[in-house]
Parts: sequence; C-alpha cells; structure tokens
Amino acid sequence: MPLVEPVVRIENVVACAALKHGIDLSAVVKAFPVVDYRPKRFPGLIFKLKRPRTTILIFGTGKFVCTGARSERDAVRALKKVVRTLNKGGIIINGKLEIGIKNVVATASLGGKVDLLQLYESETKMRGRITYEPEQFPGLIYRMNDPKVVILVFSSGKLVCTGARKEEDVHKAVDNLRQRLEKNDLIYFENGF
Repeated sequence: MPLVEPVVRIENVVACAALKHGIDLSAVVKAFPVVDYRPKRFPGLIFKLKRPRTTILIFGTGKFVCTGARSERDAVRALKKVVRTLNKGGIIINGKLEIGIKNVVATASLGGKVDLLQLYESETKMRGRITYEPEQFPGLIYRMNDPKVVILVFSSGKLVCTGARKEEDVHKAVDNLRQRLEKNDLIYFENGF
C-alpha cells in the first residue's frame, strides 16, 4: 500500500474526429458568425463551446480536433455537440463521427520530494528513456514504455504526464513511477515515512 496516495488531475484531453465528407467552412461562418475563421492565417475554423468548455477546430476536409476537455467523456460530448449544432444551423453532416483520443495531459503530486539525481543515476540501464540535464531543464524526463507516456518529474514531487491515450493510462503510469520511487527509496515525505 502506498505511503501517500498520489493526486492526479487531468488538464487537457485532445480528441480527433473525421467525417467521410468535407465541410463548407464559409457556410459555417454564415450560419455561426461567432466562430473564428481566418483562412490566410490558419486553414481551420475555431468553434468554442461553453459546455463542456472546449475549443473545436474544424477543417474543410471534415476533420475535427477538440482541445481543452477535462475528460475523455467531455471531449466526445463536445465533438458530438458541435455536429448537432452544425446540423441545427443548416450545415448538413452525414454519417457518424469516427472519434479517437490522441493525447491526455495530466498533472500529479506524489506528496513527497524526489531525489532526481539519485533517480537518474540509479536507472543506468534506462539511458535513452530517462534524461536529466538540470542546467537546461529543472525536471527529469522519463519515457515510460508501459503505458507509453512521457512523465516530467520535478524534485518537488510534482509530475506532468503526456502522451497517454486513456485517462486510466495516466493513473497507471503515475502509480508505476510512485512504486518504483518508493521501492528504491527515492521519494522523501515530510513526516519522515
């Protein structure tokens, strides 16, 4: 059992979706004047939702990118809501969206301090998957294979996890790292445990 349970917070879920047909972005602008579309600067249209609070990029090819969601569920809900909204506004959307989660970014706190130099030196067989250059960046970069994520580890015990495809992968990665740190006595808690 862990000495301190890590606190994980999902910060951003990026999801992509595609239709089997294109979308007339000019027609979307006419139907929804509040969208942001500047084709000379960016080829996509920016559609912001208040609930769930997300930003959807819509491309003429029929591709969508959702950012800013705080959960996989919210990302899927946002993409479906945009399609319903477009349909109600007279933009014909045929077929079903093919939705995929591309990246889950989370922060976490392990509840104790981490000796980054000791961690780096103890993981000699992991060179190439673990990087620590304090002169360039204050954190240790840990490329985990299972699950396949990248974790930035800071001496304060704070983490940033990116590259996960599912929220459960974030929790699994943080737990795997915490267990490894506790097993090798590389995490120090204020109360001396």
